[in-house]
Amino acid sequence: ILGGFLAALSLLALPNLGILSDKLGLDAILGVAIVVALALDLSINVGFNPTRSVIADVTPEGVERTKGYTWMQTISGTFGMMAYVIGAIAGKYFLIYFGAGLVLFFTLIPPFFIEEPKDFEEEKKPSGGNGFMEGLLAIRPLWGFLIYAAYRIPVRLLEIEIRHHYMEIFCGVLTVVLIIESLLQKEAGKSASQASLIGFKKVLAAHSFTWIGVQTMFIYMFSFLQYRLPEMNNEQAGSVIDVSFLILNGVAAILPAFILEPITRKAGRVRTHMYCIAIMAVGYAGLWLLGSTPLIIYIFMAVLGIGWAATVSLPFAIMSQKVDKKKMGLFMGLFNLSVVLPQLVASLGVGEFLSGAEDKTLTFLICAICLGISALAWSMVREQKPEEGALDITQPKGGH
Repeated sequence: ILGGFLAALSLLALPNLGILSDKLGLDAILGVAIVVALALDLSINVGFNPTRSVIADVTPEGVERTKGYTWMQTISGTFGMMAYVIGAIAGKYFLIYFGAGLVLFFTLIPPFFIEEPKDFEEEKKPSGGNGFMEGLLAIRPLWGFLIYAAYRIPVRLLEIEIRHHYMEIFCGVLTVVLIIESLLQKEAGKSASQASLIGFKKVLAAHSFTWIGVQTMFIYMFSFLQYRLPEMNNEQAGSVIDVSFLILNGVAAILPAFILEPITRKAGRVRTHMYCIAIMAVGYAGLWLLGSTPLIIYIFMAVLGIGWAATVSLPFAIMSQKVDKKKMGLFMGLFNLSVVLPQLVASLGVGEFLSGAEDKTLTFLICAICLGISALAWSMVREQKPEEGALDITQPKGGH
């Protein structure tokens, strides 16, 4: 609820940054813009995204949970398509104010109709337990991303000039080592708690590279169009981007509940997701090699929509089966770091590389490589058998 209020206020503030700057007596509107953008980002990534654990709380393991997450994306994607249509018809300002009202409405009303389980007992923690250290160790595959973000954000904000790339090399090597280490671990023969943590780390490792590629597309699509189609003016390029992302979100709205969920019943969630991510990698490669006209770009954006549909639905169902159900909220929050930290790497690290590269088509080559790595990593994630269900490691087990 707090995240919803904060998001609605942030949306209302966006068209009124100048007024806010004057009222607060601040000369730099950029500072106000950064605060508003940060508040909006935090409300989404800290407030909204972890609440996906509610779906895991109110649905049984297996098919019904997968159905819950796929329908979540179908509904979300439909509203995303509506945003493009409303913005095109009524204008961006109306869209912002309408969006703020919609966010507030869906923040206040639905909680009255959601009944969460009441039978979760407080887990008995061993003496000396440290929640922070538990979380830090759980996100071990993401340490390289975390260190790089902690280093690069102050450098960017303080405009410090760095003439070398030692930290980038260190964080890159560290990330590769930790991700390979996580993917090579075996869950078989381990205790429930150990298998849970190993499985969770594998999902983090596989999902993180997806988001480097996806975020790179979202940020640098405009630069790609300017380079590949120089005859276009900014308005025309913006129109191509609007249609491209409308197609992307349209496919992602239809596929999860109506196509992907039935496929997962036969092929399994992990395998289905892996294939979708591999298809997305092929789509990015196609854009890099062949994306020279708006029509070809639209066709490949439809292909990308297959991977995008899976990315925003299936990993949540997969992850929710890997962790102790009594810690679902904690692990859903930690899982969100496999989205946020790679996004920062794409914005800061990949952005610095592409800004210095003459050939902006490298944007989609980077996307293709990242999605290819992600698909390979997903092939090493173990499919949770339906009869195993979500782990409940607080229950006593025979022989332990």
